[in-house]
Amino acid sequence: MRLSIMSIPVVALALIASTLPGRSDDAGATTTVAEAKTAASEFTGLSNWQNSAPLTMAGLRGKVVLVNFWTYGCVNCVNTLPHVTKLYAKYKDKGFVIVGVHTPEFPFERSTSNVQAALKRHGITYPVAQDNNSATWNAWHNQYWPAQYIVDQSGRIVYSHAGEGAYDEIDRTVGRLLNAQS
Repeated sequence: MRLSIMSIPVVALALIASTLPGRSDDAGATTTVAEAKTAASEFTGLSNWQNSAPLTMAGLRGKVVLVNFWTYGCVNCVNTLPHVTKLYAKYKDKGFVIVGVHTPEFPFERSTSNVQAALKRHGITYPVAQDNNSATWNAWHNQYWPAQYIVDQSGRIVYSHAGEGAYDEIDRTVGRLLNAQS
């Protein structure tokens, strides 16, 4: 009986932690084209652009855009990076842009030099901006690391996914929007 009573706080903490926003330990949630089609919010409060001059959603009209919310200290985010960089290499010359929105969870992740080191370590050459005050995170009503949003050529979100996985579905969605072989 004593063991059971002692395990109640542990179970309670685990249940609470599993419902906290910003966590992504599973394959994630996906919103498909039929469920989405909302206008993409503008980037706001972004600083320290890497691999690009500052970008705007308005300026990206006519392109297919993957907005990738991540932070280098998140293991789930790091696990997605090879797939995101592969997608960029595959479609970057066909009207596809990735905008990495680095939104820190912890104070040490706010450092520009740490972000630059992470970009180099993971071979990231697509545009990445720091969202140290979570302004774009909030404008997009994002809740998870990592989270990917695909925006079509008219500036509408047509697909979103939180967490790891769905790599083939993301690739097919981008390919379909670009009318490219995937």
